[in-house]
Amino acid sequence: MIPRHGMMFTRLAVVLCALFSDAAVSLAAAQEKLDAAYTATLLGLPLGEISWKVELGAKQYTAVASGGLGGLLRIFSDGHGDVAAHGTFSAGRPVAANFALKVIAGKWTDEVRIIFKGGKAQEYVATPPPKPNPNQVPITDADRFGVVDPMTALLIAMPGAGETALPEACDQNIAIFDGHTRYNLRLAFKRAEKVKTPIGYQGPAMVCSVQFFPVAGYDPKHFLVTYLAAQPDMEVWLAPIAGSRLMVPYRLSVPTPFGLGILQATKFESLSARSLTTNLN
Repeated sequence: MIPRHGMMFTRLAVVLCALFSDAAVSLAAAQEKLDAAYTATLLGLPLGEISWKVELGAKQYTAVASGGLGGLLRIFSDGHGDVAAHGTFSAGRPVAANFALKVIAGKWTDEVRIIFKGGKAQEYVATPPPKPNPNQVPITDADRFGVVDPMTALLIAMPGAGETALPEACDQNIAIFDGHTRYNLRLAFKRAEKVKTPIGYQGPAMVCSVQFFPVAGYDPKHFLVTYLAAQPDMEVWLAPIAGSRLMVPYRLSVPTPFGLGILQATKFESLSARSLTTNLN
């Protein structure tokens, strides 16, 4: 059985959540599309695989991901998760509308839905709440305003025109609410790298440092929270979705008590409406 707080690392690192079935934009309506796959490793050993699809329309977006445990971990658990988010664009920036999460690991499940209305996040948690924790920082109404869901947080908009793979992509302070915890992720530019995906994207990636700041809905004495908040070496590599003004994660590295965890793209294909039409013809 996995404790509830033990899943915080999973949400932060791989955003494994539940499919929001009626949020999808049809392929014909999508102007741009990202079809990506990632492999998760710990100390070089395989942990699992994740697929991620992002569809961008003129006024809306949909992002869907699913993944499961792999390697030796399958011996110990049948862990699997799905996630989806749907929203609109305002001045080129993603604005969250709906989010849903479902994670299953053995007998443990976590299912959350969030609706964003009037700038406020309202959650519905299907799983029974844990026993009251007197140490937990309570979530207030103020904590639900000005936030995005963990999936929308991965879609980083670049203003202006021209190149998107620029150091400014890392200049971010993102307020996130996942239905249980309210936290901030602060990104800062470290360096640029050239990447070559086995399938898809080849080109520059912006490497950002990541700092985790818990705000509410957490126990300050919980080891995982204090551990993540103290980590100076977390990184996210951002790469562009071609034909859009969005930068999204290509690689994520997070030190853990058991060694370095890495989420690495093995497929990162961007398709525009024009190329989709050409391929269909």
